[in-house]
Amino acid sequence: MRLYDTLAAQLVPFAPAGDEVKMYVCGVTPYDEAHIGHAMSSIIFDVVRRYLEFRGLRVRHVRNFTDVDDKIIDRARERGEDALALSRRYADRYLEDMALINVLPPHVEPRVSEEIASITAMIAGLIEKGFAYAARGDVYYRVARKPDYGKLSHQTVEGLLAGEGDASEDGKEHRADFALWKGAKPGEPSWESAWGPGRPGWHIECSAMSQRYLGAQLDIHGGGTDLIFPHHENEIAQSEAFTGVAPFARVWLHNGMMSIEGQKMSKSLGNVIGVRALIERHGADAFRLFVLSGSYRKPLNYTEEGLAGNQRGAERLLKAARRATGSTTGGALEPAAFRERFIAAMDDDLNTAAATAVLFELATEINRALDGGGGAASAQQELLALAGVLGLRLEETETGTIAAAPFIELLIEIRRELRAAKQFQLADAVRTRLSGLGVTIEDSASGTAWRIG
Repeated sequence: MRLYDTLAAQLVPFAPAGDEVKMYVCGVTPYDEAHIGHAMSSIIFDVVRRYLEFRGLRVRHVRNFTDVDDKIIDRARERGEDALALSRRYADRYLEDMALINVLPPHVEPRVSEEIASITAMIAGLIEKGFAYAARGDVYYRVARKPDYGKLSHQTVEGLLAGEGDASEDGKEHRADFALWKGAKPGEPSWESAWGPGRPGWHIECSAMSQRYLGAQLDIHGGGTDLIFPHHENEIAQSEAFTGVAPFARVWLHNGMMSIEGQKMSKSLGNVIGVRALIERHGADAFRLFVLSGSYRKPLNYTEEGLAGNQRGAERLLKAARRATGSTTGGALEPAAFRERFIAAMDDDLNTAAATAVLFELATEINRALDGGGGAASAQQELLALAGVLGLRLEETETGTIAAAPFIELLIEIRRELRAAKQFQLADAVRTRLSGLGVTIEDSASGTAWRIG
């Protein structure tokens, strides 16, 4: 298996250093609803994990929440809300959205607000080693101390430091130095530290969390190309300086960015598409096929036409996988060759475009075999298995269920009010009608839950 390593700027052979793959992926800053750009990145690294596990490797997957950040603080201030409460609400919504698109939960999902002790311990260690210094309640990383700073973004430390000046009003030794700890400001969340009350800088958070849960060296570090500099560059500097172990990550995987109809996704342009809105229109499998239709490393341009085409593709795979098998004798289709081609594609830097093409060819052969009266049960099972590696459910479209959810909730609320008014016959009639539509209602002391089936 070969993967494109951003640091090496080339394809490299991949195998974990130990008996499990240690994979850290930078998560979201939860200050608003998740959009399809977030979903794209999550799907890509979900497929990385699924494929490694399919190939027999154990994976320990860590994905964080940056729940302490300027954007969160600003949004909370606008709304007159507690910053941590706001980030907690949007983090929970994000997890719900990831479940909708069939993204596996990571093994560990740390939140910055709960990791302050490990963060301050790393900062103290960097100060002790001479890589960081305190200044006026803040703490900064001393960039000039690490000669290979800039290696991930393929810049030189001399170039990054040139022309920036040596002193600044905020107490930095050099303007290129970056914050590890920010002194407390009125109205912002803060924690006590050896340097006074404050909160962590963005970059040190991921270094500390990956160190705590995965150790000094990662097999894979993932994120979007927008994180290469300065975030991932600074993670390397901090982590290698603190642990003395290099490289910090053996492979750096970066996914390309998503645009909308050729434009950057932006609230000011009014073209931000939420995860739930998209799934209601097209379904999770269609969006996954769309994301996986090209190289994970390249930019992806969202179009409604493109999503509609992938929705038809998802339906085609579904019908082939779930079609009645008919006869089990004569002309049985052997799927082994398709598995081999699928693996060859995925081993080649996760070539999901070629891998999905294999699925469509297998679907065509299944339909041909069934049309001819032959058996295809084993081929259908193989199609479902390989599709599952890509996170495709290939189940009856969930779009209708999601779209109907608000109406189901409304009927359950009406039933609750009917029960409170002791209109039990009408309440039972609502339950019966919902049951007839395939909606199961489960009452408990904590309330009423529902599910399809």
